Amino acid sequence: MHALHISLGVVVLLVLLALAFDFMNGFHDAANSIATVVSTGVLKPHQAVAWAAFFNVLAILIFQMTVAATIGKGTIDPAVVDQQVIFGALIGAIAWNFITWYYGIPSSSSHALIGGLVGAALAKGGTGSLVWAGIIKTVVFIFVSPVLGFVLGGLLMVAVSWIFNTSTPSRVDRWFRRLQLVSASLYSLGHGGNDAQKTMGIIWMLLIAAGISAPEATSPPIWVIIACYTAMGLGTLFGGWRIVKTMGQKITKLKPVGGFCAETGGAITLFLATALGIPVSTTHTITGAIVGVGSARRASNVRWGVASGIVWAWVLTIPATAIVAAIAYSAGRALL
Repeated sequence: MHALHISLGVVVLLVLLALAFDFMNGFHDAANSIATVVSTGVLKPHQAVAWAAFFNVLAILIFQMTVAATIGKGTIDPAVVDQQVIFGALIGAIAWNFITWYYGIPSSSSHALIGGLVGAALAKGGTGSLVWAGIIKTVVFIFVSPVLGFVLGGLLMVAVSWIFNTSTPSRVDRWFRRLQLVSASLYSLGHGGNDAQKTMGIIWMLLIAAGISAPEATSPPIWVIIACYTAMGLGTLFGGWRIVKTMGQKITKLKPVGGFCAETGGAITLFLATALGIPVSTTHTITGAIVGVGSARRASNVRWGVASGIVWAWVLTIPATAIVAAIAYSAGRALL
């Protein structure tokens, strides 16, 4: 693949746009990390976002760059990548994130980015420009990650209920208020490890296309890794309160024990997906886990109308962002 003649100014502009998406990802998805810990009253909102942001950034020391590689090299053919494709993908993803944040809908920043890449690549090179293996893997996990979160969250709730069967409610509450700090930190680690890498993949893709990074490199430059983790951590620190309410209160009422089980089930799912290099939705994962915990207690505890509305947002995310990205790609051809 030959490097394109992309001016340094355009590269800088697109890197800043990618970091803006990363910031918004943290801002939008802060709810996933902190909704349960806030709704159970274990931490105040400002404490919770600082806690989550710290562990988002700490993920830099723990996870390999597997998800960044999937996004950077395994979603669309590197040969079709140019400044207009990157611009279209980012505008599509940012627009969808803003719309869903405004209406308080916990959609997926991850799938918004995948949809953006797909839409921009289709607009440029048709279906031949897609790497189907990577896309199919991602689409399969749209369904696998919430189901796995649901199963693990529900099983943990059943196991904990059995183990603490003879304990008083106040003792259980006291124990799990402390344990929820551990589960929230694990979930935030998984969130940072999976989500920050998606933006790294986009920037890496751009740098390879511009000839700044070597195509055979096995991970993005270190400055990209640090910038993406930092941008996401700052986004989480500012928090997306509209979505916290939906995630933490509208789906089902949570106590600290339920919050612990949901976060732990979600964290296990994220750690597994990141190890496999699969970009999953932290939103889907934690929603599935919360529904699993609510169902383990009693199916009627879950507000299924709210949950089904969230599922519709999941289904629409990739096609909606793909359409916006295709339009943005055409606009980018005139602008860049």
